[in-house]
Amino acid sequence: MLSLSSLPNTIQRRIMEYIQTLKLAKKTSKDDYFTHLRLVLLAIGAIGGIGFVFKLVGSFLE
Repeated sequence: MLSLSSLPNTIQRRIMEYIQTLKLAKKTSKDDYFTHLRLVLLAIGAIGGIGFVFKLVGSFLE
């Protein structure tokens, strides 16, 4: 358990870790971004389509 006296050190250490992580991160290219965006939208559409089919079949079975 953390004591109140060590809390500022913990926060400072965590912020330094975040800064180091951001320094290592690199920006993706526009092509990579749009490829990932298309993939995510395709997955969302597929899951929505499957849900719609289940809902449609369920309404016919009532």
